[in-house]
Amino acid sequence: MEQVQQTEKQNKSRFTTKTLAKVAVLTALSFVLYMWVKFPLPMLFPSFLDIQVSELPALIGGFSMGPLAGCVVIVIKCLIKMPFSTTGCVGELGDLIFGIAFVLPATLIYRKHKTKKGALIGALVGALCSVAAAVLINWLMLIPFYAGLYGWDAILGMVSALYPGVTQQTFYGYYLTIGVIPFNILRCALVVLFTFLLYKHVSPILHM
Repeated sequence: MEQVQQTEKQNKSRFTTKTLAKVAVLTALSFVLYMWVKFPLPMLFPSFLDIQVSELPALIGGFSMGPLAGCVVIVIKCLIKMPFSTTGCVGELGDLIFGIAFVLPATLIYRKHKTKKGALIGALVGALCSVAAAVLINWLMLIPFYAGLYGWDAILGMVSALYPGVTQQTFYGYYLTIGVIPFNILRCALVVLFTFLLYKHVSPILHM
């Protein structure tokens, strides 16, 4: 009996160690994507909005190992980035909220419905939650912070080429509706697309 219990403890320990190792690898990949694999679309969106898909490893990890693993990847990725922040860590805090709003609903739905359809529905719900979170965080936290730090003249100057005639009073109407919302829809769509293209190939490794 004692030998059986000891074996079970060893198996749990191995499982935990393997899971931590996988989460660490996914976090490293997510951090690389977060720091260096990004690009702006200045003809469509303000130049300070960069397209990046750093939620991709977290979403894949969440689908294969559960919601907690996916959220841990998001949190650690953002914490590692904070020492390099140029935004007083406010940008990273916003990205942390966006990421969890994306990964948590998606992986919770997939945990209940482990089918391709369940994964798609989960990813779409997660994307919608992330877009909604992006609107709220930009409206209530990010723009007020940057406007207080740099002043409204600087903020308006950065978007005036895309939104001619924009004022402080009309800024949110322009920026949220034709900036934040379509930008985040595109970003989330890319994450979902790459997840479905890669998951079948990566999943066997993560389930080893």
